[in-house]
Amino acid sequence: VWYHKPVINEELLQGLPNLKIVANAGVGIDNLDLNLLSSYGVKVSNTPFVVSTDTADFGMALMLASSRRLMEGYQMAVSPDTEYFPADWLGAAVSGATLGIVGMGTIGYKVAERAKAFEMKILYHNRNRRNKEEESAVGAIYCKKIDDLLQQSDFVLLSVNLTPQTRKLIGKRELELMKPTATLINISRGLVVDQDALVEALQNKVIKAAALDVTYPEPLPRDHPLLKLKNVIITPHIGSATKKTRRLMMENMTESIQAGLAGLPIPNEVF
Repeated sequence: VWYHKPVINEELLQGLPNLKIVANAGVGIDNLDLNLLSSYGVKVSNTPFVVSTDTADFGMALMLASSRRLMEGYQMAVSPDTEYFPADWLGAAVSGATLGIVGMGTIGYKVAERAKAFEMKILYHNRNRRNKEEESAVGAIYCKKIDDLLQQSDFVLLSVNLTPQTRKLIGKRELELMKPTATLINISRGLVVDQDALVEALQNKVIKAAALDVTYPEPLPRDHPLLKLKNVIITPHIGSATKKTRRLMMENMTESIQAGLAGLPIPNEVF
């Protein structure tokens, strides 16, 4: 399954009585009904580890691009109407700022490792607290309540799996808790954010900006209000999109398929 295609539904499963395994590209498995697949005796695998480095890199890229107004700067630099560069055109500093990471799994932790090099203060909220050694290695401070993280962070980066518990995790209330100077960065899934509430927050300057590698749907309708806002960067779900990683993802999927067909333990099996 690549880019959630083909759709794995009951009709497909009934038409493939000998199906043994579904190998899903990427970390997220929100496109799969695990209970349905299990009821047909079909096993599932994903590729969670090979995507983490590039996705963490991309999270930092979005933070830097948004804070330093990279897209606006590019447009100014190449515009045929530009006669001079204004001296009062300023961005926000990343070094020394506070980063709040929501979801400190493999990707979230790698983001923290990179943020440490920028001398950022790192807060995180997670279902389970990391051990003291892991926290100390990146200088991360655990926030048991997400509200505490939202209120203190200059940048809030979302790196959670999409589950019923995280669907629209960031809504109107959460956005209003954030600083008016804060930026929201989403490298997880579009549905983790209430998009209507985000549009309203950006239009009314409840928060400063957003940088989104994911939306819902993908791509957005061409008349969607998010596409018209200058304080938004949107990229086409390319967190893991490097040649090296995409090849490794395909190799991981192939290994899982071969193991599943041979009745061997499946690498990265999802239970």
